[in-house]
Amino acid sequence: MFRPLALAASLLLAAAPALAQQAPVPLRAVGHFSQNTKQIEIEKAFYAALPAQTGVNFQVSFNPMDQIGLQAADALRHLRTSAFDVMAVLIGQVARDEPFFDGLDLIGVSTNVTDLAKAVDAGRDAFDKRLQERFNAKVMALWPFGPQYFFCNAPVKGVGDLKGLKVRSYTPSMTALVQHFGAIPVTLQFSEVYPALQRGLVTCGITSAVSAYAGNWGEVTTHVLPLSVAGGVQGHFMSLAAWKRFTPDQQAALVKAYQGLEKQMWDFAQVSDQQSLACLAGKAECEGRKFGAVISAVPPEDDAKVRDAVSSVVLPSFRDGCNRIWAECAAVWNRTVGATRGYTIP
Repeated sequence: MFRPLALAASLLLAAAPALAQQAPVPLRAVGHFSQNTKQIEIEKAFYAALPAQTGVNFQVSFNPMDQIGLQAADALRHLRTSAFDVMAVLIGQVARDEPFFDGLDLIGVSTNVTDLAKAVDAGRDAFDKRLQERFNAKVMALWPFGPQYFFCNAPVKGVGDLKGLKVRSYTPSMTALVQHFGAIPVTLQFSEVYPALQRGLVTCGITSAVSAYAGNWGEVTTHVLPLSVAGGVQGHFMSLAAWKRFTPDQQAALVKAYQGLEKQMWDFAQVSDQQSLACLAGKAECEGRKFGAVISAVPPEDDAKVRDAVSSVVLPSFRDGCNRIWAECAAVWNRTVGATRGYTIP
């Protein structure tokens, strides 16, 4: 059974005598939205175990971003000013500050976990370099929420049914795709989507199954189109001001610890998808709260429509928006993520 907090407590108890002899080291950490309960639980356990894992007597101040009034889109600015030491970052939502970052998980380019992992590995170093140069922060972990689907409160059985509907979008490339299918994109952060669906401000939201389930979207949606258009890549980034406070040995220990967190998040993304869909549909195998959503069968032609949209809309839109900010953007993407996934931006 999943008990990360219990494991963290046992590790800390074992290391307590040695840590007690060190001066405390404050670490101001910001986590994901509190509605993402499983990810928050993993984060809490990680930070509780961090002193024992690194040998550093951390005194961690951890808060989910919404509980301290932060907007997801502002994360890079907080890191650049060292307002916080480490933050969980929704990469798609900060891509408006740095369009290149959207390229790690461009809509339609990596539609399963295996392909996404290859894309992330290929783009990691270039991503980290750009993050350090522009925002005074470094990558500690990159991981996905899981396949991003369409959750709607109207009968949506294929992308053709999206025409004219208001659809929650949270990345620039997602906005391009939604518009390509004739829908109206509405930019909302996760905590805003439930009430928007409830009040009819949007008809559909795009997110992972585990996030939709944890956020109780089953109360305000009736249909799920499980057409994966992305992986919902997230990050844990540390300000360089905080990073430089540590010795080389401590930095190596931190890298190893965050690699463990990254693996745990990837593993959870893989197992949580089908479990969450089963609960949203109210199936017998669900061990938690059951809803009654209709899970549509994805029309075979929809996969081809998404691939066509990548070449005709997503890549040109990404190129034009990103190259305006950074002239090397498309070229760097082509030789990293693009080369791995078999796409080239002209």
